[in-house]
Amino acid sequence: MSTTAEERPKTGTEESESETEVVEEPPETTVTVRCTGHVRTELDGTYEFEYTFAGNTLREFLEDLFEDYPELQDLLIAETEADATHSGWAPPPEELPGTWTKNPEGEQTIAYARILVNGRFNENERGFDTELEEGDRVALVYPFMFCC
Repeated sequence: MSTTAEERPKTGTEESESETEVVEEPPETTVTVRCTGHVRTELDGTYEFEYTFAGNTLREFLEDLFEDYPELQDLLIAETEADATHSGWAPPPEELPGTWTKNPEGEQTIAYARILVNGRFNENERGFDTELEEGDRVALVYPFMFCC
């Protein structure tokens, strides 16, 4: 005589369906990546490509992208406040108009490099927490700089 799962006594290792936790996979998002200057050079002249990653934030995109292209992290992301600023910037006025925010240390681009989402600087959105949607454009901008 066989017994069904309901009839069998439960052991300490068995869990009911209601007790098991369902882990949801993060959504996959595909964006168009556009590159300029030094970024384009680092990618052997590639200026545009589609990129699919697990998640839907700029942070998740960058983490995934830097796994595939580790050289881009050093090219774009400032590790310290000093890396994010340049001595040539004009000093800010005492009182800034409107609401000004700055990405926290470790989430800033190096001086002259920028990351844009649909043509807007990520600093003007939600920084690395900016949400990305299917088909968005992410620009990795690090223009060539020439000086006298």
